[in-house]
Amino acid sequence: MTPKYPLATSSWDQAEYDALDRVIKSNQFSMGPEVRAFEEQFARQFGSRYAVMVNSGSSANLLILAALRYTQNDKIKIPEGTEIVVPAVSWSTTYFPLQQYGLKLKFVDIDLNTLNYDIKALKHAVTDETRAIMVVNLLGNPNDFDAINSIIDGRKIVMIEDNCESMGATFNGRQAGTFGIAGSFSGFFSHHISTMEGGICVTDDEELYHLMLSIRAHGWTRNLPKFNKLTGEKSDDPFKESFRFVLPGYNLRPLEMSGALGVEQLKKLPDLIRGRRSNGKLVQQKLNDHPRFMIQQEIGKSSWFGFSLVLRDSSAGSRQQLVKELVEEGFEVRPIVTGNFAKNEVMKYFDYTIHERLKNADYIDTHGLFVGNHHYSIASAVDALTLL
Repeated sequence: MTPKYPLATSSWDQAEYDALDRVIKSNQFSMGPEVRAFEEQFARQFGSRYAVMVNSGSSANLLILAALRYTQNDKIKIPEGTEIVVPAVSWSTTYFPLQQYGLKLKFVDIDLNTLNYDIKALKHAVTDETRAIMVVNLLGNPNDFDAINSIIDGRKIVMIEDNCESMGATFNGRQAGTFGIAGSFSGFFSHHISTMEGGICVTDDEELYHLMLSIRAHGWTRNLPKFNKLTGEKSDDPFKESFRFVLPGYNLRPLEMSGALGVEQLKKLPDLIRGRRSNGKLVQQKLNDHPRFMIQQEIGKSSWFGFSLVLRDSSAGSRQQLVKELVEEGFEVRPIVTGNFAKNEVMKYFDYTIHERLKNADYIDTHGLFVGNHHYSIASAVDALTLL
């Protein structure tokens, strides 16, 4: 049965179907001019020098980590065996590339109200052994980057952003996803824009950009500019450069259809974000003092991916009961991302430590869930939530 209040709905109209038709008629299905147009438009719209489209937000995280491994710049290089601080709550593919590149993860608790880093815990967790901090902007909510930068404060620590859930969020007028050396975004169906499947990396660093262009497509030179930071100068012989491999790469290339969809979706993004923020204001007005559950507290300007509901205490009943009531009212519901990721069986493959206790991550793991937000009014859904 189709839920009355689903987690995700389409924002496509005839423009997206025309874009797909345009690609089909062009007979260019692997990445080409539509992908390049999307990348250029994305970089301009988000205030970054460079954008690289890939086939998913998960791949965007992988590509960023790969580039930071193979960079020749020791100021930002993240060698095997070094420590990276991570929040205890995020999606699995925030963490998997870190494990795959041999990093030591240090899990830090979240703030129960914002669902982002507990800044006090983060401050104590970062030491002289810390090489990088993975900042995850959860459910549309940007982190307090002033506080995080004050913790870094001139130390040789690289900041990376996983912004896959928070496209369009801003902090002090700057786009989330652009505060670190590189940031990831997602174009998955349920996210702020939909390119079917798709992800984007942004960076202002030219060498990282060239590394990502190569690693995205097999580690070859074919997609590099003639003058680049990897090989210096490419030859003018396309035959020679067609199968010349300089890095251990992957095939993370997006489809040309995804690029064409992205071009159309970016035109709509300001209105899509406005609609989500309008719903966010309504949720704050009507649910901020709900006696049974807490909602996420906004940092900066959230793009409101969805709405978290965290039971206030045991007197509010069990999460199982809340899920049952929500489903009966027609809501599609999910846990808050993965809950406390460090509790998963997959951790036996990780090199990791836990900073102090993850009490807030544990709490939302058993007492939290989220419901969907959309680009159109969800006033009736909010009214239904007030009655729970």
